[in-house]
Amino acid sequence: MSVLQSFVDSVRSGAIEVIDLTAPLSSETPVLQLPEPFGNTIPFRLEEISRYDDRGPAWYWNDIHTGEHTGTHFDAPIHWVTGRDGQDVSQVPARRLIAPAVVLDFSAEAAKDPDFLLQIDHVKEWERANGPLPDGGWLLYRTGWDTRSGDQAAFLNADATGPHTPGISVECASWLATSTPIAGLGVETVGTDAGAAHSFDPAFPCHSYLLGADKYGLTQLRNLDLLPATGAVVVAPPLPIVGGSGSPVRVLALVER
Repeated sequence: MSVLQSFVDSVRSGAIEVIDLTAPLSSETPVLQLPEPFGNTIPFRLEEISRYDDRGPAWYWNDIHTGEHTGTHFDAPIHWVTGRDGQDVSQVPARRLIAPAVVLDFSAEAAKDPDFLLQIDHVKEWERANGPLPDGGWLLYRTGWDTRSGDQAAFLNADATGPHTPGISVECASWLATSTPIAGLGVETVGTDAGAAHSFDPAFPCHSYLLGADKYGLTQLRNLDLLPATGAVVVAPPLPIVGGSGSPVRVLALVER
């Protein structure tokens, strides 16, 4: 039996489980809110073209209005100034969109402190227990934040001092970018950086360091609690938008059962 036929049979039989890590995309999907004078993306919106009527008697279809970085989405290197000479989303090699993944679960810590930051020592301790981070793979950072995704206010968790969501320290972001073999970082929050990262030095270090190192971001993931710490494979193909800085994406995880 060929490798591909064996794979298909394993998916059909449930020996390989397919887990959807993608948040539904609708007008209710939370979107990032930047303060003035910065520009903001628009919420997702469908605009009906026809629905089995005189505009098109046998078909239903819509125009979609949204930003590249709405909902579960992929950050390409060109998204950040440090990666401005890097790949746009259409140039990301297809072979890098199917990769092993590990899950670092710090949901208990984030539940106690919404400003919790992952540190280098946290990752090294995880490696001692589970093995090295995957070469060319994804580090998926579980914080439990996906449970808030149905409510924009709770998801962004902002007050007078700004948003409060978990993330990664400056030192850890730099280390992940330069000293680990991962291809990218996946998170459950609205962006790869902590809510308070606007005040870090540099600001938004996950964007700055990882995208500047030709690595990628995945955001607004869900169902990470269904994945093992190691052994999953992630399939994350964004739309090949020419010149695009990112794209909504349907992220699937394959888990051997």
